Amino acid sequence: MGRGGNKGGRGRGRGGGSRGRGGRDNRRGGGEDNRVSFDKVPKHNERLERYYNTVLRISNEERDDFWNALKRELPNSFRFAGSKGHALAVQKLLKERYVPEISKISHYDGTLVEAPLPVPWYPDELAWWMTTPKNVIRRFPPFAAFQKYLVSETSVGNISRQEVVSMIPPLVMDLQPGMTVLDMCAAPGSKAAQLLEMVHRGEEARMRKSLQIHAQEDGREVSPGVESMMLDDAADLKVDSTDNGRATGLLIANDSDYKRSHMLIHQLKRLSSPNLIVTNHDATMFPSIKLPATPENPAANRYLKFDRILADVPCSGDGTMRKNVNLWQDWGPGNALGLYVTQVRILVRALQMLKPGGRVVYSTCSMNPVENEAVIASAIERCGGLEKVQLLTSDHQLPLLKRREGLKSWSIMDKSGKVWYSWKDVETHIAEHGLTPATEKLVEGMFTPTTTEIPFERCMRVYAHLQDTGGFFIAILQKMSEFKAKPESESKKTDVKPPITSIVEDIMAQPAPVDGGSVAPKIEAADALTRPVVDTESEVPPVARQNQANPEPDATLNVLKRPAEDEPIIDAVMENKKLKVKEEVDEPAEAGFENREVHFPPPPGAELDMTTGPGNMRPDVPEARPVRNRSGQQFEEPFKYITWDHPEVKSIEGFYKLSPRFPRDRFMVRNAEGEPAKTIYYTSALIRDILTENEGKGIKFIHGGVKMFMKQDVQAEGVCKWRIQSEGMPILEGYVGEERVVRLYKKETLRSLLIEMFPKISDGAWKNLGEIGEHVKNIGMGCCVLRIEPSDAEDGFQERMVLPLWRSLHSLNLMLAKEDRTAMLLRIFNDTTPLVNNHFPAKKAQEEDAKDVAPGFKVENGEVKVDTSSAIESAKPIKDEQMEGVINPGLYGDIVADPNNSLPDVKAEKIVKGEDTGGPDEQLNGTGGIEGQLGGVS
Repeated sequence: MGRGGNKGGRGRGRGGGSRGRGGRDNRRGGGEDNRVSFDKVPKHNERLERYYNTVLRISNEERDDFWNALKRELPNSFRFAGSKGHALAVQKLLKERYVPEISKISHYDGTLVEAPLPVPWYPDELAWWMTTPKNVIRRFPPFAAFQKYLVSETSVGNISRQEVVSMIPPLVMDLQPGMTVLDMCAAPGSKAAQLLEMVHRGEEARMRKSLQIHAQEDGREVSPGVESMMLDDAADLKVDSTDNGRATGLLIANDSDYKRSHMLIHQLKRLSSPNLIVTNHDATMFPSIKLPATPENPAANRYLKFDRILADVPCSGDGTMRKNVNLWQDWGPGNALGLYVTQVRILVRALQMLKPGGRVVYSTCSMNPVENEAVIASAIERCGGLEKVQLLTSDHQLPLLKRREGLKSWSIMDKSGKVWYSWKDVETHIAEHGLTPATEKLVEGMFTPTTTEIPFERCMRVYAHLQDTGGFFIAILQKMSEFKAKPESESKKTDVKPPITSIVEDIMAQPAPVDGGSVAPKIEAADALTRPVVDTESEVPPVARQNQANPEPDATLNVLKRPAEDEPIIDAVMENKKLKVKEEVDEPAEAGFENREVHFPPPPGAELDMTTGPGNMRPDVPEARPVRNRSGQQFEEPFKYITWDHPEVKSIEGFYKLSPRFPRDRFMVRNAEGEPAKTIYYTSALIRDILTENEGKGIKFIHGGVKMFMKQDVQAEGVCKWRIQSEGMPILEGYVGEERVVRLYKKETLRSLLIEMFPKISDGAWKNLGEIGEHVKNIGMGCCVLRIEPSDAEDGFQERMVLPLWRSLHSLNLMLAKEDRTAMLLRIFNDTTPLVNNHFPAKKAQEEDAKDVAPGFKVENGEVKVDTSSAIESAKPIKDEQMEGVINPGLYGDIVADPNNSLPDVKAEKIVKGEDTGGPDEQLNGTGGIEGQLGGVS
């Protein structure tokens, strides 16, 4: 079973709050449910219709179809996530169990309901959509089973609710295993999840093949090989095979908003990837990431360059009005005009960070050319023209996707609604009447370029009426060679009055100060902008620029970005992505810290004197007290790697008899002491190099690595206190020695383990456990790897799964929460049998006695006493609440054994969901777990 299928959190509405693209106040019970009232909202906007009737060049014959499509609700759509083999298995369940049943349902007039259908242009039918309204699925009894399936699979990450046009950008990136990729504006994470799946494409088959090759040499048995896996894309097993089949690529998912970056973590952690880093930076000034020097040239600085970059930028979002119905009333031309400069800066920065030959995919959910073709033209001009950056065609990709070419020329509507056809007309008007509020945001770069012939027809425009979708714009740009980007002041096409950030950008294009020199004269010498520009690799990293000399808020922080959509189709309230056009008012910060960027480690320049170079922290400076900025951001725990010879690593290695082919130098902890306390993480080698090389240099790393081991409170001697964590299981299980492996082949055996929570193995009870009985009787106490192997037998499995199994003194425990057990029974067996837990017979008798006791009292030792448990329960942290609608996570379920159990017979008496998302001490550093935050995918 591949990546994916991890547990999900109980998101309380999606959209990242008011920072979402069109994010409104999404409190349930507050405001109007715009899904229900879609037909009631007037769908007319004179300026919107007048402008797009002209600029989009929609023919008269199809104009009615264009506007009628925008006035209909968007079909519900979702994507099967995770590795391809696992996604196809979940998809098969939809096709064979639920679609036939839905096809029998009829409307009140006798016509049949349209069952879900695959999106015709999405590869392998892994994206589906349906026209049945969500409220019908939610409330109509015949849809109950399908509804439960959607909720369950969505909650564990097997299904991602995502608008179909939002799925396009990753598909046209040509991302191959082994590549490094950056998602600059990643939250809430649906496209980043697609990219992460591509980074790991074929990994499972490559690892199995590697294990097969070395099985005899290592003295190990392996599961059936590649031949038994449903992985068409694993045909070329030599791709990205240098690390024994493990993926060596990298995804850095970035978002400028701190809380949305944690929502991003919550979504992407379901894929259990050690090749993922999440950062929290303004995309317009994303920092250069340093790499270790090479042995051949130890004195030279090396910086990470990317093979692929996705710039799905904040935009006005008028392509989403089929689901954001308030856009009909709220649309105004000023929304797009105000975002143009930010969009250009993001795209220019993306092109700077590319390798020569690398590609940037630029996308928006806007139809306005000022956010699309104009941004492409301005970025190409600033980066040296078509000799340095070229537009690539996508006609050969996704052949069944209906699209239109980009606009070759366009007009601009100003804030007053007046349409301008050229920059020359604007200049003439300003010369005669002066600058007016309507023209103050217009700049030359917004208009059709007159000096270069950019092939805009290679851009892709998707309109609602073409295939019943939303509106979208996509462009693929390829970097031909290195360049030195023109400063905005030199370009004079992107901003009439460059803000402080533009001045700083110009300054930072100048040579860096010599060792020991002062950085202050550079910032003060704003009149020295005409000096020669030096090579970009020798300049001060953008992170220093951001942290030392940018008093403005992040450029991408309060603009519009698509909110999350990873909701089951039956969700109670649909997102209304109302345009955000007013500046937000946050809680005031402490005096003196109103505009300070707060993150851990402290930024370069925050505690530097005049002779300290950027990134070199003085050891004699006292540590600054923790400070919160206006967004509530707090410090992150550092990333500390532990050595291969650490006592805890050696104890793990000995207990699990790890293969020598599993790397020991990639274990990491997150605390300042660098000692394993509760969790041991695992990362790829490249992420290890990045995190160690950039420690203390101001880069805001929020997340990296997967939880590999969790500490278990075990008193019995000789039992390893580090159990394998579910999200680390697919990475490690192939390297665990046979001494800790249990193989299961029959469905009935798994069914009995799911239903009975603590099956006994003492007093001959092991004989009731089928093919695993004798093995588990003889295996030692502690964590085991339960491999559920596929077979062709009638009672066999079609899909391979791996689950954690705890062997205690007298019983077994499949380390799954009750919700996951119930869901797995439903998914695999279509079985709703109640779970059996006879572990506390005395407590059950006591509960029977308590039925006759008045509320607020309880029976204890035969006496009636006041019951304080309800008060204690109400005071519990939110993260202890059980999540609803969670289904089989396969090998990715979250397991938490009771930490207070100190008996030698260690049993996981309480399995609590949600540990992988962390509690208040792990998520938002005390401001609450992810379950309390807004989450989802777009």
